[in-house]
Amino acid sequence: MRLKGKSALITGSARGIGRAFAEAYAHEGATVAIADINLEAAEATAKAIGPAAHAVKLDVTDQPSIEAAVKAVETRSGGLDILINNAALFDLAPIVEISRASYDRLFCVNVAGTLFMLQAAARSMIARGKGGRIINMASQAGRRGEALVAVYCATKAAVISLTQSAGLDLIKHRINVNAIAPGVVDGEHWDHVDSLFAKYENRPKGEKKKLVGESVPYGRMGRPEDLTGMAVFLASDEAEYIVAQTYNVDGGQWMS
Repeated sequence: MRLKGKSALITGSARGIGRAFAEAYAHEGATVAIADINLEAAEATAKAIGPAAHAVKLDVTDQPSIEAAVKAVETRSGGLDILINNAALFDLAPIVEISRASYDRLFCVNVAGTLFMLQAAARSMIARGKGGRIINMASQAGRRGEALVAVYCATKAAVISLTQSAGLDLIKHRINVNAIAPGVVDGEHWDHVDSLFAKYENRPKGEKKKLVGESVPYGRMGRPEDLTGMAVFLASDEAEYIVAQTYNVDGGQWMS
């Protein structure tokens, strides 16, 4: 077990990619806080995973909620070893139709949420004096712009930059900060994504998802479980000398 005895907090982990991470971490011996704004869903996920998991209410846009979630892990597990910043929102629109409300919402969750969650975890890790691992969820969208996805792309580019800065600053405390950049990952969120593309590209529903899947060099869209190997690796002792990097796990969609 590569994470035996470690405690982890994963934001937005009641479903999707975050849940897959939680399941993988529990399998590798970690105790996992299923941190989500939907406490009922978090509790159901924790129950399904078993005694290694517990639910924590978390709103990454609210500082007291962030601090309370970290404190809950400290109280239950004696300290926080691993944070995955997974919570995020998506939206798209042509440049001339982007609203301030959409912009503010995405930056508040995707960037500020990542920063201040990272900050709270780092403070906890520094006070404990045992180092730690912080993994941010970036995206291939952070590697380049997309005509309809300007704001989301900008938030994920910010996550990549934040990973670099935080990684360089925190390694002196033996806190390794790195990121994962997925490509297109299938899941229930893609119904929303597909409907937005259908609206703005005048496509029938389902067509964009089909085309996107076919465009991946590997031959299909990603699945949450495709990302778990990297998440486990970056949290393990094997990644001790890796600092401020963002790893593409995208079936060949982006090369850097």
